[in-house]
Amino acid sequence: QVQLVESGGGSVQVGGSLRLSCEASASSNCMAWFRQAPGKEREGFASMGRVAHSAYVVDSLRDRFTISRDYAKNTVYLQMNSLKPEDTAMYYCAAKAGTDCRRFDYYVLGSWGQGTQVTVSS
Repeated sequence: QVQLVESGGGSVQVGGSLRLSCEASASSNCMAWFRQAPGKEREGFASMGRVAHSAYVVDSLRDRFTISRDYAKNTVYLQMNSLKPEDTAMYYCAAKAGTDCRRFDYYVLGSWGQGTQVTVSS
């Protein structure tokens, strides 16, 4: 199993920005970001394979969130701008083998980080 360590979470005010990082102990083809708000199910919203054009963010977040990877560092990033209170959640990084990086349900068989908390206050 690949070990994943997230960092960069914290508390910000509405409209602020945060950049999350997730460093992996080894290379994985697919890496993704999930989040889980209190009382809600965990949801996947961003993924990226081994090439730049594979970056994907769900429609509802695409105008504010950007996923990127540094392949040399085995690290995936999540840039979050214009943060809203509804973005408050625990954010998790996940990694898996295979090519269907946008299939968030497949990551259940992959590796997961411990999560980093993001809190957006008004």
